[in-house]
This record gives sequence, structure tokens and C-alpha cells, in this order.
Amino acid sequence: MARIAYRSVRADERGKQMKRLFIAMTLVVLQWQLPAIAQTGKAMTVAELAAYNKPDREKVLYEGAKKEGKLMWYTSLTGGPNTDAPKVFEAKYSGVAMEVYRGDSDALISRITQEAQAKRYIVDTIETTFPILKVLQELKLLAPYFSPHLAQYPDDVKEKSSQGLVYWATDRESYIGLAYNTNAVQGAAVPKNFEDLLKPELKGKIGFATTDTGARVIAAMLTSKGSEFVQKLKSQQISLHSVSGRAILDMVISGELGVSPTVFLSHSRVSISKGAPIKWVPMDLVPTNAGGVAIPANAPHPHAALLFGDFLLSPDGQKFLSKYGLDSAVNKPDFKRFYAEAGMTAEKYEKENEKWEKLLREIGRK
Repeated sequence: MARIAYRSVRADERGKQMKRLFIAMTLVVLQWQLPAIAQTGKAMTVAELAAYNKPDREKVLYEGAKKEGKLMWYTSLTGGPNTDAPKVFEAKYSGVAMEVYRGDSDALISRITQEAQAKRYIVDTIETTFPILKVLQELKLLAPYFSPHLAQYPDDVKEKSSQGLVYWATDRESYIGLAYNTNAVQGAAVPKNFEDLLKPELKGKIGFATTDTGARVIAAMLTSKGSEFVQKLKSQQISLHSVSGRAILDMVISGELGVSPTVFLSHSRVSISKGAPIKWVPMDLVPTNAGGVAIPANAPHPHAALLFGDFLLSPDGQKFLSKYGLDSAVNKPDFKRFYAEAGMTAEKYEKENEKWEKLLREIGRK
């Protein structure tokens, strides 16, 4: 009886040891498999993870991203950030391989919506201009998210949801103003505002880009000066050019154009640093091309998606983008920024943009 009782006690002790070992192993497995475990004790959905707002957010996202192993970024950025971002991000967060698809507005919206319709979810983080993001928001393809860096951004550069979340926040801005050739346009002829474009000395010397850049400038003119002013520009023999903002600046630099109010500040900075005979001047309103960071509602790698989104909005991300002449929405420039699409639905913006383009064709000559 004593031996039987002894064996029973030993068996009971081994059972307790095995139970403790099982619990310990279970905790290890859970930590390995489910990095996105909130204090609720269960795995978070994409929506819950996007809203996660605790001190260990970066750790949670990074651990989860390493398990996911990859990130797919869709962007309309070009000129360097689209190719260099993977190097910078992968160096900061080793173990997360980053792929990039770069496309213009039409290509991006087509690709994202077609993938959503086919329920073939590929994109993790989206960075593009507001009109595209507005369409995606209206189609309910975006997840409202939190970022610890949102507080430093002004309200007018965030598309707010509820409970402190956003559909997107502006990670970069480009400002459209007037560039003039300092050899061809001097003294009193130098424009300082939209009204100065009517100066007799500038007749036949003004050129507009007919891309979206030119349309946004027309929108700014209508807002600040009215339609009557825009009609007066017909007398200035304005030339229209189906080229990019960068190309229109090259025409000013060469002297083919004396001035153009459709030139980006970022391009001008680069050219001025190389000795180009130009200056850039902000007008009454400065049309602002902005790009925002958004997270798809069905991001296949949500930890990596949010980790990269946080990076773009962080001081490190803003410093990275500034290397390519892009400005941060955190800054307060000494001119008035103008967001042409502000307060509009995607349909409304499309209709207004058609009006601006039509008016631009009417006041100019090709």
C-alpha cells in the first residue's frame, strides 16, 4: 500500500510538471505565431491592428511584419523615392522584404479596384494623391488607422475618420508657383501675384503646362481672382504645352518661355542649386499636390503595411522624402497652400477638373 501511495504521489508530481511544461510551451508558441496579440488575449483583425494605440505599437508591428516577411507598396511617387524606399526601410527593419509597384493615377486606381473586385488582395500600403484616395475611400477599400506621428500634422492634411483615426495623412507636398527667367524678365516686369500676369511686358512670354498641374493653377486663379480675371488672360497670348511641370521649367530655363505659373518649387530648387537663371515666386494661392498614406482594408500583410505607413509619416520618413525635394505637411510655409480637391467627392472633383481644363484651353494657344 505504501509503495502504491508513493507511486501515486510521484505520478501526481510528474503530472503537475507536465502541465507546467505544457503551459510554458503554449506561451512560447503563441508568442511566435501571434505577434499581434492585444491585451484582450486574441489575435487582432486588420481594423483592430490599424487602430492599435499602445506604447509597444512599433514592437508589435515589427514582430508581426517579420513573420509576414514581405510588404507590397503601391505609389505614384517617382524620381527616386519609389526606388530607394525599399533600401532604407529594409535597412531599418531587417527581415521585411519590400516590393514596389509604381504607376500614374489611372494605372493605380485601375489596378487596385480590379484586384478588389477579384478579391485578389496584393497591396499593403498605398501612397498617392488625394483624388485617388478619395475614390478608394468612397468604395470602402481603406481601413481607418492610427499612427503615433499623426499629432504633429495639422488637421487640414488629414482625412479624418472617428476615434482619432484617419483614412490617410499627407506624407509629402509639392508646391506649384511661378518661375521666371532672370535674364528675360527683370525689374517691374517680374510677377509677384496673379494680377501681375496681365502686365504688358509679359505678353507672349507666358506658358502653361496642360497637364493636371495647369488645371490646378486655373482652379487657384478662379478661387482667388474669379472667372473675369481668368478671361482677361486671353489677351496675353499664353502658350499651352502638353508637358510635365519639370519640362515646362526647362523651357523657362532655356529662355523659350519667360515665365510659367505651372512650376514646382521642388524642381526649381534643384535647378537653382545648379546655377539655372531662374527664380520661383509663390502666387496669391499656391496649388499643392499632396500625397497621402493609406492602408487597404484587406492588406495581406497588415503589420508590415502599418509599419511602413508609420515610417513615411515619421521624422525619419519625412527626412528621407525631403532628399528628393518633397516638402513636409508638418512645415508652415510663408504662403497660402491651396488644395483644389478639398471638400469634394471624387465625382465632384472630376467634374470641376474638366471645367478647369476646358477653361485653360480657352485662354491659351498651342
